[in-house]
Amino acid sequence: MSLDLAGYQRRALRAAAHDLQPVAHVGKDGLSETFLRSVDEALAAHELIKVRFVDHKDERKEMAARLAERLDAAVAGVVGHVAILYRPHAEPEKRRVELPRREG
Repeated sequence: MSLDLAGYQRRALRAAAHDLQPVAHVGKDGLSETFLRSVDEALAAHELIKVRFVDHKDERKEMAARLAERLDAAVAGVVGHVAILYRPHAEPEKRRVELPRREG
């Protein structure tokens, strides 16, 4: 499953994530299984998270895309050395983040 977001939805998610602190840091180990598991748990709990790239800074956009693909999430944006990831909760009644919708 791939989550496709429209530009206005990515923009709204970036704005919502502005005050968030990164919950995970990509270090020298890269996208290890332990790292993927912790990011998966954070997405399940919060839906919208930030991930900071401490190492692999030149590859941050590609790594953010791979991370989103592996975890069935969407990249709302990469700002500096931080990626913003979004994955809605599996149960609609437990969703915290409301995506904007355009009528029409």
